[in-house]
Amino acid sequence: MRKQTRHANPTNAELEILRVLWQRGPSTVREVHDALASSRDTGYTTVLKLLQIMAEKGLVRRDESERAHVYRPAESQASSQRTLVGDMLDKVFGGSAEQLVMHALAARPTTPEELAAIRRMIDELEEAE
Repeated sequence: MRKQTRHANPTNAELEILRVLWQRGPSTVREVHDALASSRDTGYTTVLKLLQIMAEKGLVRRDESERAHVYRPAESQASSQRTLVGDMLDKVFGGSAEQLVMHALAARPTTPEELAAIRRMIDELEEAE
């Protein structure tokens, strides 16, 4: 049985912030804003408000011990990805891993290296059974 999450799934904007935090590690609002500003026009107050909402939703944790609050993801990137994929698997593909994988592979070109990694993972899963 799959573990249920205690918080809502992140929006696209929240996922962008989480990607920054997973890449950079614990960061202030200014650091997150600066990282996002390199790829899109985002206001400081927008980033601050999103981080506050994310803290309320349980997506990030806020360290208030310093003047500039530091935010960190509540879950690891891998854990969050597993949760999101599991939710999508249930909601979009009716729980069918086969349909999810088939659509994922058809959606974008796959490199030979990615296909080899997928084959290794399938082999490992079969060996574990």
